[in-house]
Amino acid sequence: MTHVWAERGSRPPGVRDDRHDSAWLFGAVCPGRAVGAALVMPWVSSEAMSLHLAEIGSAVCPGAHAVLICDGAGWHQTGGRLIMPANISLLHLPGYAPELNSIENVWEYLRGNHLSISVWDTYDQIVDACCRAWNAFISNPERVVSVTTRSWAQVNR
Repeated sequence: MTHVWAERGSRPPGVRDDRHDSAWLFGAVCPGRAVGAALVMPWVSSEAMSLHLAEIGSAVCPGAHAVLICDGAGWHQTGGRLIMPANISLLHLPGYAPELNSIENVWEYLRGNHLSISVWDTYDQIVDACCRAWNAFISNPERVVSVTTRSWAQVNR
């Protein structure tokens, strides 16, 4: 859907480009270790989130426990639908507080530096672009730390 200027009450005809395909990049970062885990999925759902949680769980150091900050997205809700690894706990943020979730800065960085002003012809090209963007980001530990560290989220031992 789009908006066009037209005389009030009229329904102007128009053409539109119906090509649309999307991939969803599920990502998580540990600022303390400057590592991350990600999956590119064709959809968002609790099933996709469960796969992502399994990926994160496999990246957690043996004997450690991860706390994953989540916003209010429907696929972040447990409700018996998510399969939670034993080494991960979810910390749900209050509504309308994206500034508290450091992964939002990662998405902004990826859009601004790797994924904007681009058109891809196939779904596979979209997936490849997402993978290249994530891998470029995660391969620079200094950038990972600078983009994702929050002073209030430090765990002191």
